[in-house]
Amino acid sequence: MMTNAVPATVEAFRERLLEVTDSLPKRLRQCADYVAAHADRIAVSTVAELAESAGVQPSAMMRFSQIMGFSGFSEMQRLFREHYTGGWPDYTTRLSNLRDSGEDGGALLLAEFVDAGRASLENVLKTVDPQEFETAIRVLSQASTIHIIGLRRSFAVASYLAYAFEKMGVPAMLHASVGQLHNESAIRSGDVVLAITFSPYSAETMDLVSSSLARRVPVVAITDTAVSPMRKLGATILAVSEVDFGAFRSLSATLCVAITLAVGVGTHRQN
Repeated sequence: MMTNAVPATVEAFRERLLEVTDSLPKRLRQCADYVAAHADRIAVSTVAELAESAGVQPSAMMRFSQIMGFSGFSEMQRLFREHYTGGWPDYTTRLSNLRDSGEDGGALLLAEFVDAGRASLENVLKTVDPQEFETAIRVLSQASTIHIIGLRRSFAVASYLAYAFEKMGVPAMLHASVGQLHNESAIRSGDVVLAITFSPYSAETMDLVSSSLARRVPVVAITDTAVSPMRKLGATILAVSEVDFGAFRSLSATLCVAITLAVGVGTHRQN
């Protein structure tokens, strides 16, 4: 499957990715899923490094580049390098230098995670669409009740949002898998679902999102890719990409988005 025009912008690239992802075979789908969640790595990685991170052969990443409309990986990488010209930090090099510095283990580990968190925070302004953020604030502000769901790694973010909304006097309900209501029976017309989930997406969260949207209940989703399956279902997407260290991903950027969203909703409801 080949596409026609070469994406001229990163936004056009994301739109193309959304169009083709579901029809790709397994290995190419791995490429698409990884690139969607880690588009920041394209500008600073070799094809071999990107393929290894995605768990595929370099030939698969080359084929993926062609399906996206490029002549090869180099042309795809050029688009992202031009997009980030003058302002894109090479965090791979910085983290590598820290590992080689010989500092005390605990202090070095802290420095590694701080650097990864800083990278994630700086990337937020590139991944979160400003118009979608404004839409999310408006939709949540008009909700009779905000139903919040986030399981496993996302639970900390969901819990914070429930706490923040309570303190601001915003009607909200936290859905959890144990000991609390976790189905659609409490969600009524005029309510909004706020979902937090990251790849591989929580089945319970996806079920609630799908059933809510089927009933025309609006959904705002904080997730890790602009081509999340929730977008095709009709959710408003706030895409957050967390830089990982040693296969552990922090929540620095996600919590930043959550805090801003909560304050935005609280402020909007007072106006």
